[in-house]
Amino acid sequence: MNLAISFGGTGMESELEMIRERILERMDVSRVVTDGELEEIIEEELVKKSHESAMSLTRREFCFRELFNSMRKLDVVQELLEDDSVTEILINGSGNIFYEKEGGLRRFDREFASERKLADVIQQIVGKSNRIVNEASPIADTRLADGSRVNIVLAPVSIDGSAVSIRKFPGQPLTMKHLVELNALSEKVAEYLGILVKAGYNIFISGGTGSGKTTFLNALSEYIPGDERVITIEDSAELQIKGVKNLVRLETRGRGGGEAAEITVRDLIRTALRMRPDRIVVGECRGGEALDMLQAMNTGHDGSLSTGHANSGRDMISRLETMVLMGIELPVGAIRGQIASGIDILVHLGRLRDRSRKVIEILELDGVREGEVALRKLFQFAEEGEERGKVSGRWVNCEPLLHRDKLTASGFIKELEKYEL
Repeated sequence: MNLAISFGGTGMESELEMIRERILERMDVSRVVTDGELEEIIEEELVKKSHESAMSLTRREFCFRELFNSMRKLDVVQELLEDDSVTEILINGSGNIFYEKEGGLRRFDREFASERKLADVIQQIVGKSNRIVNEASPIADTRLADGSRVNIVLAPVSIDGSAVSIRKFPGQPLTMKHLVELNALSEKVAEYLGILVKAGYNIFISGGTGSGKTTFLNALSEYIPGDERVITIEDSAELQIKGVKNLVRLETRGRGGGEAAEITVRDLIRTALRMRPDRIVVGECRGGEALDMLQAMNTGHDGSLSTGHANSGRDMISRLETMVLMGIELPVGAIRGQIASGIDILVHLGRLRDRSRKVIEILELDGVREGEVALRKLFQFAEEGEERGKVSGRWVNCEPLLHRDKLTASGFIKELEKYEL
């Protein structure tokens, strides 16, 4: 049973609000009050309250947590943020909160005290990441301190109250070993991809929303040799690349007030090219930056990685064409040539009907044939049945890798042959 409900609902809320007001009156507004100082003030006020009326230890602990969360953290949803089994939090106005757990959406039995309190939490989120969201700019993408991705749409653009979507970031990023254990791919496929990363193949990861593209990109990056210089570029910094000492992490900046200029993914890719990178990792391509990413892949930055939204590998090629056209007018034939020469390998991820995330196919780009980017299927996930609601299957090696020049140059050609056919 939820503690907030067991402690009396609205009566408890009004009691907490009175204590909160007393705490605010005691805080020194002329300086920043530390978390430790705030905790001491909250504890002192709760001691006073317990003298006025009997308060059990359990209730006191609950009140302490509620007060601190409402003033320094994310109020009622802090409970969900601290639950490792919760993967997404969806706030549809102050009174409608949902969360994803074990692959299914559930309604939360708590709510914000008011739209004003939700607005305060929103400003707290964007303030810590140097972003701005207001009536003039009612939509924002940002992140929490732990890397969790946040999207915000303010009322009245969001008709029924401000909408906040939080995609939680795991405290410990999933490694390729973890993904193999989760049956997202086989050990053979993981090692195969690892060799391609080490050999400097440019790899693009595609998939639908929630298919695990960023998680997979992060896991794939563990194969990047530790002596290389890597630059990551993201809208909201989520990647946690380990083992690379010479790492530069860049993050975009939205248009703010005053003299703060907007800094886009395109700006960062162009800047990164002047920073002597061995590899460039772009968290996600959504628009015209796709052209800049392709040009980076075509100008000697072998082993670069990126992701994009698409429903299939072939669809990703079409989406890349559209994204390039969003940035510049070019003949479609020229765009397809850039894609075919820039990207070596396309890994498509999917979320199956049992809600499991898997590598669906691995494709090799083989130039342009009859005006279309030619794709060769290296691996394919083949379903073999379903047991107790879980899809079973295996990864089939369909064709051997055709373009082996990077393997030869890096000395990995013999190692890869062990995993083919």
